[in-house]
Parts: sequence; structure tokens; C-alpha cells
Amino acid sequence: MFTTLIECETLLPHLEDPAWIVLDARVLLSDRGAGETMYRAGHIPGARYADLERDLSDMRVQGEGRHPWPRDEDFAHTLGAWGITPTTQVVVYDADQGMFAARAWWLLRTLGHQAVAVLDGGYARWTALGYPVTTEPPEIHAAAPYPATFDRSLLFSHDDVIAHLAHGGLLVDARSAERFRGDVEPLDRKAGHVPGAVNRPFARNLGEDGRFKSPRELFAEFGELLSGRTPSDLVSMCGSGVTATHNLLAMAHAGLVGAKLYTGSWSGWISDDDRPVATGD
Repeated sequence: MFTTLIECETLLPHLEDPAWIVLDARVLLSDRGAGETMYRAGHIPGARYADLERDLSDMRVQGEGRHPWPRDEDFAHTLGAWGITPTTQVVVYDADQGMFAARAWWLLRTLGHQAVAVLDGGYARWTALGYPVTTEPPEIHAAAPYPATFDRSLLFSHDDVIAHLAHGGLLVDARSAERFRGDVEPLDRKAGHVPGAVNRPFARNLGEDGRFKSPRELFAEFGELLSGRTPSDLVSMCGSGVTATHNLLAMAHAGLVGAKLYTGSWSGWISDDDRPVATGD
């Protein structure tokens, strides 16, 4: 069972294994339809396309950020439509860095599904290795809706975050340093960060080759960030609850489990103008 990361070399012999299902989570935030266009132009054989907004979010929700967390029943039906059951080994990939694949990974993990892993290096490494791709749609055998609900103890609301910070909890923002400081803001209507948050850009989880650092390296780096706290004392956030899951994946890969996600993240925080904003380091 693969529960955090998986190598391309390991996935290759399982492409026709009915107990394994691959999800393609590629997306381009600046172009709503680009991800599915990339998928149709070529994808790993058998992969289903997991759209960030249609499948991995509930865009009907207001005040909960740019990518609101989906409803239990909606995501359960989506998984069933893909043929995913509690015994399925799921592998998720995106273009390269794993930030969008990590969103799908965390969705499944919060349902209690352990056998889900992100393809390290993503589609970029898969194609660089010369592994097969196809434009053919997969043959899908739908299953019943997934028989589980989200573990809400792992998902923090705005009020949860306020209480968490008031009690000395650690809130870690995965956005770039420039966005955290408020120097630039390309996506949201306000720049800055939640007062009391600290910054760890998700890109720090990757080595120079674009793949995740070793568990030992990540354990040391997150251990320094935790500064004696337990992983359950950490809540991860970003712009909309997507790249924050990259830090959660990196921690899990290092054996540090128990951290939570602030689902609304920065774009949800600033939906209420009464909530304070900080800038700078």
C-alpha cells in the first residue's frame, strides 16, 4: 500500500491492474479549461481526469475561499463514478510539483482512505522517462458512492483558526514569501497574511530535481518549524486550500502525521473585512 508518494517506476507495471486507479489532477489556475485540454492531449493510460473546481471543490459555497471544500456526499459520488472503493490503490499526478495532486490526496485521506499516493515528479517525469501516454478515454466501471464522510477534526474553519492561534497553535502558510509578506498578490483582492501565521513555501519541500526531498530532510526541516510542538499542533493554509496540502503531504512522507488544513485559507479569511490582515515578515 502506497500512502504518500510513489515513483513512476513503481506505477508502470500496475497500469492494467484493476485494483489501481490513476487520477490526473493537472490544472492551470490562469486558464479554467487548460487542465482538461492537457488531459485530452495526452495522459497516463487509464487515468481519470480530476478537475480542481468540478470534482475537488464546491464552487457554490460563498465565503470559504476560491476552492471551497466539497460536500461529503458529492465527493463520495465522484469517487464512485471513478470506480474508487475503499480497497482501491489510488495514484494522483499533476504536471510536475504535486500541489494539485496533493489536494486530491488530502481529500481522500480525510475520508480515511489510506491507499492514496502522489506520483513524485508528476507527468513531467513520467514523459521524461518515455513511459506510455494515450489520448484514449479510460474504461470506467463505476462503483457505489464511497462509504465514508470527511473527518472534520482535520479541517479547520475561520473560527477554528482564530481559536487555534489564541491558544498558541502553529499556522503555516504555504504561499510564496512575496505573497505572504504582501509584496504581490496575483490572485486575491487583498495582500498579506493572517496575523500570527508563519511562512513555509511549499516549494521548499522539493529538491533541485523537482521531486520531494527525502523523509529525513523533511523531518528535520519540519521538526525545526514545529520547535517542540507535535504535528497535531500545526494547521496548514495557503491561498485557497490547495498548495497547503503539499506541506501536509511532505509532513506525512516524513512520518509527521496529525496536522490539519485551514480549508478556506487566505481567500476565505479576507472574505470578511473585519478579519485582520498583516504584512511583512
